[in-house]
Amino acid sequence: MPGPRLHAAGGGELTAAKNVVVFDYGFGNVRSAERAVARAGADVEITRDYDKAMNADGLVVPGVGAFAACMKGLTEVRGDWIVGRRLAGGRPVLGICVGMQILFASGIEHGVQTEGLAEWPGTVEPLQADVVPHMGWNTVESPEDSRLFAGLDPEDRFYFVHSYAVQHWTLETVNPAMRAPQVTWSTHGAPFVAAVENGPLSATQFHPEKSGDAGAQLLTNWIETL
Repeated sequence: MPGPRLHAAGGGELTAAKNVVVFDYGFGNVRSAERAVARAGADVEITRDYDKAMNADGLVVPGVGAFAACMKGLTEVRGDWIVGRRLAGGRPVLGICVGMQILFASGIEHGVQTEGLAEWPGTVEPLQADVVPHMGWNTVESPEDSRLFAGLDPEDRFYFVHSYAVQHWTLETVNPAMRAPQVTWSTHGAPFVAAVENGPLSATQFHPEKSGDAGAQLLTNWIETL
């Protein structure tokens, strides 16, 4: 079998490409995510295999559809356990769209509340806007020292498709020695959380795999952190 691809690192030396698993639990644009991550320079595999998902350099958790259905699909294939174990060991995870939403404590859809993975406090709620879903291109406001958005311009746009979002960030960092999560915002009717960077856990409400050059740069930035 062929070995891992090689690519030039910042100093020009050749290093093995990072291995990324796009977790296949039945909800998400796995093929689009696979192609985008591969273009960003990683070796990519779509799988729900426990060992491969646990041992990859990076794990991508996509998601489309309803919060409750995604949570059900994830737990049925032990995805909740995999995410928790990876993060406990400091191993990177990237959630996309509903794959980001389920990282929060709960989601409310049609008046029904569903428990999420609770990696962060907060509730995914209906967007407060005249036009829903929020579908199309929008700008974001990211922290100046963000690693995900490094090299990107404030005018760069990302592609969103969603009717629900976290609109209140409630996590407080008590220990001053700990780096506070970096929260990126966007606005559709009202401000909502567009991305989070928190140690090994990163997530975007938008679809980087559908966001052209800006999304490609963000995925490259994430892969470089692995």
